[in-house]
Amino acid sequence: MGKIRITQIGGTGEEEKREKRKVQREEKKKREGAGKKDKKQEKIHLTGMKGGERVKTVGADSEEELEKLIKLSREVERDQDEGIKIEEEDKKAKKKKKIRVRGKNYQSSLLKLDASKQYDINEAVPLLRKISYAKFDETVEVHINTTETGLRGKVNLPHGTGKKVRVMVADESNVDDIVKKISEGKIDFDALVAHPKAVPKLAKVAKFLGPRGLMPNPKTGTISEKPDQVAKKLEAGELNWKTESQEVPVIHQAIGKLSFKDDQIVANYQSLIKSVDAKKIGKVTLKSTMSPGIKIK
Repeated sequence: MGKIRITQIGGTGEEEKREKRKVQREEKKKREGAGKKDKKQEKIHLTGMKGGERVKTVGADSEEELEKLIKLSREVERDQDEGIKIEEEDKKAKKKKKIRVRGKNYQSSLLKLDASKQYDINEAVPLLRKISYAKFDETVEVHINTTETGLRGKVNLPHGTGKKVRVMVADESNVDDIVKKISEGKIDFDALVAHPKAVPKLAKVAKFLGPRGLMPNPKTGTISEKPDQVAKKLEAGELNWKTESQEVPVIHQAIGKLSFKDDQIVANYQSLIKSVDAKKIGKVTLKSTMSPGIKIK
């Protein structure tokens, strides 16, 4: 066993040893600092730097000056943080939707309607002409709130929509050329009907067709063994309708132009309502491109 040291706690010998060790530590610090600059150095964080770069050694002539530097750095960091918060709040404020202010013509048209009334379709069409004020041939639109989601179907409008539908037929003979044109951004059609054998090649340009609602789909009837027959129906006025999404039970559909006769608009309207099924309809609104909406029975 080694030597056993016995020291009396609080005794004079222990105090002398502690004092001696303290003096030795102070002398060692003086020796180590003799070759260094007199300036005191301290590490502080500087704003605007990243990661480890933010820690810099800064010289100060005195302890007081060092404290000032540290205090200044903290104030700058605080101001910067507050500035970032204010900037974020400004961005959020800018993102807030501005209240839409309607023009005088719209406001004037709105006064001609009874907001509490639901109009019969035969009464609503002549009224729609009175409240429409645009200088172009406006599209007549029907907006239907349905009681179910995920509805879709087809309807053949007896008088069409007033817009000539450009239909492209894709089959084995021309699908390569069509894919090449679409890849180059050349889409010169409003509907694309495909033969089942042409669909795999069209999948290459689905990223261009999908967002535009042009990708052939068996649900919409645009994939068929007889694509030419489907194309003729589309050109004659047959169209596909569906609710906006699974969560939004609303159908937006154009049914003609204001230049149509009243009975033509009514006939197209009735065909659409029959296709959707009146039992699944909650509310119906009739309007033109620029006009206010008219509530329909």
